[in-house]
Amino acid sequence: MAALHRDQVIAIYQAGIDEGDATFETTAPTWERFDAGRLPGHRFVALDRDGRVLGWAAVSRVSDRPVYAGVVEHSVYVHADARGRGVASALLKALIASTEAAGIWTVQSSVFPENTASLALHERTGFRVIGVRERVARHHGRWRDTVLLERRSDAVG
Repeated sequence: MAALHRDQVIAIYQAGIDEGDATFETTAPTWERFDAGRLPGHRFVALDRDGRVLGWAAVSRVSDRPVYAGVVEHSVYVHADARGRGVASALLKALIASTEAAGIWTVQSSVFPENTASLALHERTGFRVIGVRERVARHHGRWRDTVLLERRSDAVG
């Protein structure tokens, strides 16, 4: 992922936000805020033959405390027209490979239980459910649960 992809990355993020079952966010951040919050070595885009962004994946630190240096939270978003073609799986596999190569031992995420496609993707790529956070926050005027997922590396540790 590079700055040249920024407009498409942010547009895909906003589309996911608008669908209502991807995140508690209500508006995509500016590129500057997005860029500042994601680790540079673990950002990926999937491109079509014309260089259009089909989807993206990135990670953020969960804490600045040294003890959590090997734990990150990730996001994966795919353009609606590219879903069902293995884009999310390829992005998540690339993300797992890069984080393991960097010594990161846990990749985690929170997913709305209604987002069954994301839950299935994570299960296929080695994530496990570690809990459900019930009524963790309000989203568009209603309480929402999230499913907390993690993937612990077999290669790091």
